[in-house]
Amino acid sequence: EVRLLESGGGSVQAGGSLRLACSVSGNTYNSYCLGWFRVQGSVKRREAVAVIDTDNSKTYADSVKARFTISQNNDGNALYLEMDSLRPEDTGTYYCAADPGAPFCHVEAWTPSHLIVWGQGTQVTVFS
Repeated sequence: EVRLLESGGGSVQAGGSLRLACSVSGNTYNSYCLGWFRVQGSVKRREAVAVIDTDNSKTYADSVKARFTISQNNDGNALYLEMDSLRPEDTGTYYCAADPGAPFCHVEAWTPSHLIVWGQGTQVTVFS
């Protein structure tokens, strides 16, 4: 079983930065698509914002390109999302996710499989 736990959320002024972290524990010897999603306002659907594939290829939502960076530590037990030049429209609850069954590991094509594992979420608030 893979377990995920987010940290690093908070409140920041527009233009500032935050780094989210996701600890990854449990069964780590399977191949997983890893990524960050967010839920904003009353929208229920989790929006993929940054994804890293098993070959370390990375994709980003258009709204965060050039501002957000997804990465893993060398041991593979932590996932990060560096968020720079934050905007009020980035406000939301951010979730890390691991999916061993994702047919495509890209922001634009990742439909979560029934095997996906989610973190508990961390709140990000950007104020102007």
